[in-house]
Amino acid sequence: MADTHSRSLKTAGHPERQRAIEEFLRRFADSPDQDLLGEMMVTICRLAADGTGRGELKLLNSAVKELRYAFKIFAPYSQIRKVTIFGSSRTPPDHPEYLQADRFARGMRENDWMVITGAGDGIMRAGHDGAGRDASFGVAIRLPFEQKTNPVIADDAKLVNFKYFFTRKLVFMKEASAVVLFPGGFGTQDEGFEALTLVQTGKSAPIPIVMIDAPGGFYWQHWRTYVAAELLRTNMISPEDMNLFKLTDDAGTAVQEIIQFYRRYHSSRYVNDLFVMRLNSPLSADAVERLNDTFGGIMTGGRIEQYAGPIEGENDELPDKARLTLAFDRKSVGRLRLLINEVNRA
Repeated sequence: MADTHSRSLKTAGHPERQRAIEEFLRRFADSPDQDLLGEMMVTICRLAADGTGRGELKLLNSAVKELRYAFKIFAPYSQIRKVTIFGSSRTPPDHPEYLQADRFARGMRENDWMVITGAGDGIMRAGHDGAGRDASFGVAIRLPFEQKTNPVIADDAKLVNFKYFFTRKLVFMKEASAVVLFPGGFGTQDEGFEALTLVQTGKSAPIPIVMIDAPGGFYWQHWRTYVAAELLRTNMISPEDMNLFKLTDDAGTAVQEIIQFYRRYHSSRYVNDLFVMRLNSPLSADAVERLNDTFGGIMTGGRIEQYAGPIEGENDELPDKARLTLAFDRKSVGRLRLLINEVNRA
């Protein structure tokens, strides 16, 4: 068994327990990630030793089961990009916002994306109407009122039901390559601010976040006015944070904002202290030099460098993708978004 696995199990503080866990994993958990599975079993032992209450154990058990099942459902579609759509469950089918959501989802499907919604009525159903059943995921929440599964996604294998909001919201963000918000109530505001917070703090990779009004609508314009007047004016957010989202009242513009984000930029991750950006096509040497001239202020040192493939310390995932590396300061996320925009335009 891997050294990292043995080290993790020794923290259980009980040699007999360590051997029992290793034997259990050998017999019942044939996986290349036995080190992590072993750590999870050590945690279970510690919960028992701590005398954790039955209510807390039930919460953990339900959360893990929900996430395990969701990961299983999404796994076959991991190579297809998905957009999460948030919005009111109360929007009627003839409302301009419903029709706009339908148009947007249709546009994403035509670009070979799938959509994820909360599986209810209103904007959620509009997203599924536009994308169609085959290109839709439903991430539903069990509530004592209001929420019911819409007929587009009902009984589909890609429908997942959650007991907890926090596990559901984790899946919404984990599986999404973009987030789109239509007008909605407390839940939509909560989901929008959480998406922005995760990107702003670096807890989520950079993704497009788009707020869409009905043609001529003002819902998100009023929201931006509030953000500028009460958050930006009082220095509760930085001016660069306003780059983390885009407002539009045109479904086609929203589609293009998302598609263009992935024109050259593919994905990103940290390797040791370097922010590594995978690219669908390499940049010219002049373009890399312009990035250094423009964005040197977001780095703790060094320069932006380009490589033809994986760098030292990175696995060989996506070996055909060029890389940009920089010692990102991990706080200038708004300017990092502008850097990605420049990479795509170069």
